[in-house]
Amino acid sequence: MNENALRSLLGNATSAFVTSQIVRALCERGPLSAAQVARLTGLARSTVSTAVGELKLLEIVIEGPATNSTPRAIGRPATPLTLNPRAGTCVGVHLNQQDIRLAIADVSHSVILEKSIEVEPGYSPQCAAAVVRDIVTVAYGVCGLDISALLGVGVSVCGPVSPGGMVQRANGMPTWAGVNISQIFGAVLEKPVFADNESNCSALAEMMWGAAAGYEDFVLLKLDLGVGGAIVRNGKVITGVAGGGGEFGHMSIEPNGGLCRCGNRGCLEVQIGVDRSLQEMSRLYGRIITIYDVSAMASQGDVGARRMIEDMAEQAGRGLALIGTIINPPLVIVSGRMTRAGDMLLKPLVAVYEKHTLMKARDVPSPMRTRVMIGKLAENDAVLGAVGLALRGLAALP
Repeated sequence: MNENALRSLLGNATSAFVTSQIVRALCERGPLSAAQVARLTGLARSTVSTAVGELKLLEIVIEGPATNSTPRAIGRPATPLTLNPRAGTCVGVHLNQQDIRLAIADVSHSVILEKSIEVEPGYSPQCAAAVVRDIVTVAYGVCGLDISALLGVGVSVCGPVSPGGMVQRANGMPTWAGVNISQIFGAVLEKPVFADNESNCSALAEMMWGAAAGYEDFVLLKLDLGVGGAIVRNGKVITGVAGGGGEFGHMSIEPNGGLCRCGNRGCLEVQIGVDRSLQEMSRLYGRIITIYDVSAMASQGDVGARRMIEDMAEQAGRGLALIGTIINPPLVIVSGRMTRAGDMLLKPLVAVYEKHTLMKARDVPSPMRTRVMIGKLAENDAVLGAVGLALRGLAALP
């Protein structure tokens, strides 16, 4: 296989180049049937068949195993097509306050490695870029991968990120505001770098590997120490003109409420108040209570932990009802570490959502109801989504 052939096809700026369109579709979406490729590219089935034959001869496209999102025809299963795993890899990076997480996947969307490394709080962007370069070098060596096959890097951060890769407001790491992730990391890694908000990356992960596989339209609500969100329409995350799309945590739902770190009052994140509740519980119990402790305590019957989860579900359900009334999505994915509480969180949240949203489940037939479900990737969605960001970014490069 010519290892430079994939780069050439991804880098071809001629949209009419049929094989390039097919390669871009597979890089972005992962395994697809020929029918899906034709629908996504607008190409005729016969044209797709001929071009796929050429790509198979070049060993760029292979037939892969069926996935959850691969449709099956009656009587005979559809054979999904995928990019050859040997054609290249992408890296995803998630920047936390105290650790940096890394994931590697090949262009067939198979995840090869996940790992994390602790860093000193308050680390600089330049330090992060250098650490990532070193981690990537070591990880590729451990996995027996050729570093020259690295095609691109996706970076997930806390806070809105402009389409050009600049951090607009860094809620978790305030010194990063105004930093252009794509430029700083690109200069060190010498590869195309794509950056986005962690909730947007979480939505990509759920769509590519998780609970939203096969869905083109959905909303993600992330409940963690903070509150985030994302809107996906026609398979694309809506980022907004400045990168502030889907910031559900900063909807001001109580104008005279508590002051939020964003400068507004009564934001959904403040009303839910995970940080504040954890501090109150730590004081009452005389020990540090973490976000992981709450669900475990509640499942063991602790009334304080159960009350915290129920209060969170009440506020989250109200906020989600506003979103549901405006967007009326077919699917809502609830993500974040608080989803460890399972039905203790989901059932009251859905009940409050149904009470306050416009289109209620009882009023519409089943296919038209909004489904609310817990995501599958709460612990690693941001870093997996960063890999997805790179794969999709490469497919979208001019």
